[in-house]
Amino acid sequence: MAIEISALAEQIRALRPSAGGVRVIAIDGPAGSGKSSLATELAEVLGEALVLNTDQLYPGWDGLAEGAQRLVDDVLLPLSAGLAATVRPWDWSSGSEGAPRELPACATLIVDGAGCGSRAAAEFVSMIIWLDAEPELRQQRALERDGEIFAPHWESWAEQERALFEREQTRQRADLIILTDDDPPQSA
Repeated sequence: MAIEISALAEQIRALRPSAGGVRVIAIDGPAGSGKSSLATELAEVLGEALVLNTDQLYPGWDGLAEGAQRLVDDVLLPLSAGLAATVRPWDWSSGSEGAPRELPACATLIVDGAGCGSRAAAEFVSMIIWLDAEPELRQQRALERDGEIFAPHWESWAEQERALFEREQTRQRADLIILTDDDPPQSA
């Protein structure tokens, strides 16, 4: 069955806020599975949603687990306390952390990226959506999207993902699983 974005958006609108007054939607899954595309499309349909890509939170190519924790510490905990969330964006070109910036207020925060559905984040999340596709297709998509900057890191990043997803059991805890091998994506 194909995923109907407008129906998913209505389902999201019906969810209660999970982090203070903010509805948090986690779109998790391995690199190249289509998380950013879905996040962008959902935000457009929802209208009042803000997208936070976790690429901003990972401190480099070996920082997947730390980025997942930064999501909790810097974004979800403050939001749940009614405070402003701050992101310290990572500059992938220079390999250094950028200046902190405050996230704008929003009714729905769509967090897009590997690790955003971790167990530590789960208590602050209204819905976890898991995206996946065949490994070869995911790699092709990721390298087409990110080019040469990602190519030398693909294997080590994929290993970090495997370890994190196995430990966190994110797919098994997801509220919705979407397979993106086909166009349009299929629910599982």
